[in-house]
Amino acid sequence: MSQAIQKTLRDSAGMRWTALLLLALAMFCSYIFMDILSPIKDLMQETRGWDSTAFGTMQGSEVFLNVFVFFLIFAGIILDKMGVRFTAVLSAAVMLVGACIKWYAVSDTFIGSGLETWFNNNLNYIPIFDELGVSPFYEGMPASAKFAACGFMIFGCGCEMAGITVSRGIVKWFKGREMALAMGSEMALARLGVATCMIFSPFFARLGGEVSVSRSVAFGVVLMCIALIMTIVYFFMDQKLDSQTGEAEEKDDPFKISDIGKILSDSGFWIVALLCVLYYSAIFPFQKYAVNMLQCNLTLIAPDADSFWSSSSVTIVQYVIMLIVAAAGFASNFQKKANLKFGLLGLSIIALITYCYMGYMRQSAESIFAVFPLLAVLITPILGSYLDHHGKAASMLVLGSILLIACHLTFAFILPAFKDSPVGGIIIAYTTILVLGASFSLVPASLWPSVPKLVDAKVIGSAYALIFWIQNIGLWLFPLLIGKVLDATNPGVTDPTQFDYTAPLVMLACLGVAALILGFVLKVVDKKKGIGLELPNITE
Repeated sequence: MSQAIQKTLRDSAGMRWTALLLLALAMFCSYIFMDILSPIKDLMQETRGWDSTAFGTMQGSEVFLNVFVFFLIFAGIILDKMGVRFTAVLSAAVMLVGACIKWYAVSDTFIGSGLETWFNNNLNYIPIFDELGVSPFYEGMPASAKFAACGFMIFGCGCEMAGITVSRGIVKWFKGREMALAMGSEMALARLGVATCMIFSPFFARLGGEVSVSRSVAFGVVLMCIALIMTIVYFFMDQKLDSQTGEAEEKDDPFKISDIGKILSDSGFWIVALLCVLYYSAIFPFQKYAVNMLQCNLTLIAPDADSFWSSSSVTIVQYVIMLIVAAAGFASNFQKKANLKFGLLGLSIIALITYCYMGYMRQSAESIFAVFPLLAVLITPILGSYLDHHGKAASMLVLGSILLIACHLTFAFILPAFKDSPVGGIIIAYTTILVLGASFSLVPASLWPSVPKLVDAKVIGSAYALIFWIQNIGLWLFPLLIGKVLDATNPGVTDPTQFDYTAPLVMLACLGVAALILGFVLKVVDKKKGIGLELPNITE
């Protein structure tokens, strides 16, 4: 009877995984909106006059307020003081507001409006920020890009707040249990948003034969409404859990400035934070240019307009096949019966091959890059389970860095060499994208569960906020740098499918080299200080 009294929602595997699903679905929607314009960079240049610098400046603006107004630090304080459920709903609401502004900025209604005139005449010079070279705007930047950047800044505040909230929520529901598996699974589902974005953003932009980039953003706005609903449902689940456990996040262990000092004085924390910024800076900014990079480095010949491969229905079919790849591959990891396990794995592989064939027949760069998260979805549960039971988190980070370097160098030098080979180039592209996605799955499964081992539980929200703030510096800087490097190394190039991406890709590979070095340093520090990063997460 005492066991029945002590049983809470998180003691039920079904309920804690339901809580995780709600948080993951919210992040899934936010990941879609985060890159909603990435697969239609060429259309933004053709219809709104955004060159690579304007595109990169707008994309980098997502994290501007988080970095330079320190909003992420405040988000961590809000999380520590107000708790997971309040911050989750707040973050979703903020994302929705920013998404609506960005949608209006790229809509036809904005063109010719008084607001467009105002943005054309203003924000061309921002005191101090211009002197420091970090202004989110510049003279000559299209008005639509400026206003979209404003909306994206607001969205970014909510998105990064949601990121630290989800991490804190998973710790709350899964600490002492399958935490690495939970974090890896959440990111696997969330990253399906990247694939969804790559497939459906161009689909909506070209729907009906008439190009309209605002339709793609409107699709993202609808999804942000769904994300808000998911966080509201989670709010009531989390409230029920606190009523069962007697926990009161809002009152216990109030935030102190001195706590940040304790976090920042830890060398292990700094190494993890720098690893994070280096690794994520080589991935997320790349995603924003990846489709255009493939358009420039592959020979893609559009199928006949009246063929099945040019129809809108093929998009739906391909997406359904993608979901089969992800669902069957993910589920195969949880089967105890060998025949069922390998049956699902076989189905996933067959579906993946079918998806890749369809991407080849469509000659579509966006559907080719959409395979990015699929291998990650398959192996993330394996990695998470291994880390939960056997450890080796620091070693996983080293392996991820090696794969990252290899992939960016392949994109830079090997893929362009196969541009005249329609089949060979696409095979190399598919293989490299899948491996890059797999390397990315190593990070959430190994990095984020390591943070609770480095800091006190009562300031874990602030610790995640500090890591995300440091990470955001890279996420602001590198989309901007890639755009500037592209324009600088491609003078006079006006066709958005003819850029040379070698220099930006080498720059991203160098980030991987720095991350690799830090990975080895982390292993040394962990062994010397006994942090326990190589130890399993599940405690008996």
